Amino acid sequence: MTPSIPANLEGKTILITAAGQGIGRASALACLAAGADVIASDIQADALASLMAEASHPARLRTTILDVLDTSAVQALAAELAPLHGLFNCAGVVHHGSVLDCDEAAWDLSMDLNVKSMLRTLRAFLPGMLAQAQRTGGGAAVLNMASMASSVKGFPNRFAYGTTKAAVIGLSKAVAADYVKQGLRCNALCPGTVDTPSLRGRIAAAADPEQAEKDFIARQPMGRLATVEDIAPLVVFLLSDASRFITGQAISVDGGVTI
Repeated sequence: MTPSIPANLEGKTILITAAGQGIGRASALACLAAGADVIASDIQADALASLMAEASHPARLRTTILDVLDTSAVQALAAELAPLHGLFNCAGVVHHGSVLDCDEAAWDLSMDLNVKSMLRTLRAFLPGMLAQAQRTGGGAAVLNMASMASSVKGFPNRFAYGTTKAAVIGLSKAVAADYVKQGLRCNALCPGTVDTPSLRGRIAAAADPEQAEKDFIARQPMGRLATVEDIAPLVVFLLSDASRFITGQAISVDGGVTI
């Protein structure tokens, strides 16, 4: 019987976007703990400084300002870095409202940040990842942030968000199909409602924040919000060789919402 491969990232270089807070931050710390060299990018310098201060292995963490809406900046970072073993596209935005609440500016931002940013990073980093995978015989992994609010399930007032996250699932499956024979795996992560600074901001902006928090909790059968620590281990797993036979999947971690 072949022994299982533990979910570790030793010897791998991983880039994580939106790593300054929330799931991105927890994932950066978890990847570090799993042995990876982590490049943590964000647009907020103070958040990256705080991440560096918290890192258990700061020598293996590099922080860099990166606006994933800026094609030139993404391409410049790719030209500067050695080829990656893993890429976690975590950046995104949640628009609140139905189709009648979504004007073209909100739609364009949602599409740009939630979907087109992945086009930018994939076009910039994928050639190096593929070349390295072919040269070394090892694999490479891409993980894209989707959501249970997508083609998985519809939610009220998540028109633009659900549309873009459904697109992320389709994007991930297409990339997986195109490069499966070249050693690249690509999956989409579909979390439930996670207690992050972004969620806390949406709760605070509600007409009745206390009720809004209760409503978010109530839709999860487990009776609580997910924590970022509930999500980060799955990120490590999907970027590691332990998931070497998983590609093209939309993987839900939603506390039972979509049972």
